[in-house]
Amino acid sequence: MLIDINAYVGHWPFVQLRHNTCEKLSQRMDKFGVDVSVVSNLNGIFYKNTQSANEELHEEIRSSGRFKDRLIPFAVINPIYAGWRRDLETSVNKLGMKGLRLYPKYHDYKMTDPALIELVKRARDLDLPVAFTYRMVDSRQRSWLDIDRVPYTPRPEWSLKDIMPIIREVPDARYMILNVANSLSLEQEDANIFKKANVLMDTSGRSMNSLGNLLKTQGKERFAFGTHSPLLDYLTGMLRIEALRDDEANETTKKLLRAENAQAFLEI
Repeated sequence: MLIDINAYVGHWPFVQLRHNTCEKLSQRMDKFGVDVSVVSNLNGIFYKNTQSANEELHEEIRSSGRFKDRLIPFAVINPIYAGWRRDLETSVNKLGMKGLRLYPKYHDYKMTDPALIELVKRARDLDLPVAFTYRMVDSRQRSWLDIDRVPYTPRPEWSLKDIMPIIREVPDARYMILNVANSLSLEQEDANIFKKANVLMDTSGRSMNSLGNLLKTQGKERFAFGTHSPLLDYLTGMLRIEALRDDEANETTKKLLRAENAQAFLEI
């Protein structure tokens, strides 16, 4: 079984995407043997009202019974948008969203913003995972119209230390950290907090080139297959698992990475 914990539908303003509808994603899943995908709507990163994107995703999944059991929808919520509390309630109770994806860089708020802390605490109380992404696209290839820097961060891409402020504030939430493309290094105090946190990282980011070593240092229960599709190719995240040597991961560990860690974390 294969579960992809990092997939999208929708559009990216700066590049033409393929396979970016539920129908096309489903075909891609069939081709490569993926059973279930966690999916969000890219449009929510750019809409002033993110809820419009969540409604689009909901309607697209409802358009065919084939999508219901294969696509797990995550809502994009902007906690500095005035109606975010209503959006959260609607997304969970009416649209059936199973988690949240948050974009502080694109929506321009600090990781210690009181609204973000409140949102993550509400997600914790609703038993919803909260997903943060190191980067959406490689900053070296971004459009000049894409984010370069925002007032609170010195660079367009994150490392783990940039995500740690919210984990420090709400250490008992469930976190997904996706497209891990830069450093996982932390100061000792933060490393101790991170070690105790409930975190799942996907295999799409370039830092996963050393997945074998990360399994030893971070723990084999902390990783799961992810593609970051359609912004990244569909196979690299899978090959990082299948290419692990016997002394890095036995078949039991590979089963954890392919699906079992995701099943346990997502409670499916």
